[in-house]
Amino acid sequence: MAGPVAKPDHAGADAAAVRDADRAMIAIMRRQRVQDFVFHKITLVFALSVLAVLMGIIVSLMIGAWPAFKEFGPAFITTVEWDPVNEQYGGLIAIYGTLATSLIALVIAFPVSFGIALFLTEICPARLRRPLGTAVELLAGVPSIIYGMWGLFVFAPLFGDFIQPVLNKTLGQLPLIGMLFKGPIMGIGIMTAGLILAVMIIPFISSVMRDVFEIVPAVLKESAYGLGCTRWEVVRKVVLPYTKTGVVGGVMLGLGRALGETMAVTFVIGNAQQLSWSLFAPGNSIASTLANEFAEAASTFHVSSLFALGLILFFITFLVLSAAKLMLRGLSRREGTKS
Repeated sequence: MAGPVAKPDHAGADAAAVRDADRAMIAIMRRQRVQDFVFHKITLVFALSVLAVLMGIIVSLMIGAWPAFKEFGPAFITTVEWDPVNEQYGGLIAIYGTLATSLIALVIAFPVSFGIALFLTEICPARLRRPLGTAVELLAGVPSIIYGMWGLFVFAPLFGDFIQPVLNKTLGQLPLIGMLFKGPIMGIGIMTAGLILAVMIIPFISSVMRDVFEIVPAVLKESAYGLGCTRWEVVRKVVLPYTKTGVVGGVMLGLGRALGETMAVTFVIGNAQQLSWSLFAPGNSIASTLANEFAEAASTFHVSSLFALGLILFFITFLVLSAAKLMLRGLSRREGTKS
């Protein structure tokens, strides 16, 4: 009589398959953990390298500026005199020129950029939106030296012949602010530099504003229109609150460009070491002073004073960015309080 037939051990085979699958899964998880670890360290190195470069710039500027601050003290910031012959240096003229030209540029560029972005996103016909947007973005690619040459040879003569006399006869006759629009009518000066900077930063600010305006959900704007809101009310009550962070970021981007611009300002600011209330008068900025004098600086105090100006420009930019961050934080806090 035949014995019992042996049955295949399916349970053992299934258990072995499960163990193999578990081992494969464990190997995959280990490999993923290694990849995540390597990726984390590489990105950490990239981030720390940026911080290291920033700290290196600060340290090098401080080392270079130390002889000037040691010799002239804090009075370097408030001293007007800049005399390489007698080794007397003060940064007030350059600081004033930098702040004045940047403020003029921002006051002019912000409303113009806002209008451009608003038109391209809310009003412009679809067939014109892309060509106009491309044209605005192309302005951002024009080299600054081209803006400087155009400002010196084209804009400054027209500004001096037609615009400055009108401003002098109108705004120049008003009390208080009238002193800003009096002075030599030469075409070049603080105001001309500010206007050229405004033309340069408009593409940056308007491009950022247009991009952030386009991310507003259409349902929000359509709901507001459905409730009877006008186009301006939709922009003021829906678009701007939704995109305020991007708008402030675009403005700060343009202001940073204006603070550090060199060649265009050097062409049209006049490069005069003098301080005047008149915006028509020639002046100087930190960037133009560095461009004009760094290559020819020979004495220790001259070079160190230029380093000091560079350090001051760095801290001005840092303060502007910090103020923007604090403003955004305050807006967010107030928005949370209202809700």
